[in-house]
Amino acid sequence: MPAEKLILFVVVSGFMLLVSRESLRNPTLHGFYRFFAWELILVLILYNMEYWFLNPGSLLQIISWHLLFISLFLVIHGITLLRILGKPDASRNEVALIRLEKTTRLVTAGAFHYIRHPLYSSLMFLAWGAYLKRPSWPAAGLASAACLFLVATSLAEEKENLRYFGNVYLDYMKRTKRFIPFLF
Repeated sequence: MPAEKLILFVVVSGFMLLVSRESLRNPTLHGFYRFFAWELILVLILYNMEYWFLNPGSLLQIISWHLLFISLFLVIHGITLLRILGKPDASRNEVALIRLEKTTRLVTAGAFHYIRHPLYSSLMFLAWGAYLKRPSWPAAGLASAACLFLVATSLAEEKENLRYFGNVYLDYMKRTKRFIPFLF
């Protein structure tokens, strides 16, 4: 691995470790699994980094960029909705949650109307968009493992949300999909 990639890996991993430090102490928390998904996606991006802008007109590159733009839209849209409608508040005293996750209201508008985890969907689209930059068995393994960790993340978060929001969240789960509207 070239020195630039190694430095980038260490810096970004350090930030993700800082954000996830409380969650990494407890494997029942969603942040525990999310950390590993983030790490795998980071490795995947670094693994395929030099191929991001090669053959820009190829079918794989076009599909990849579409997935990456969907990822970007979902993360911006999801964060905006959580900040505005979720009413994050420090009074939600769960130390392992990052500020944005300390929502006091269940968000069911926008993408959340159809899927429970648009931010994790965003990460899945990011992983597969990065994979398509240069498909290979190692890259497929990284993207697949990241998706498995994101499923584990969502399952843990759903348990947390059921504890906090109760039956309101249970009803929400019955009428929405986890990651992809109408499918999954």
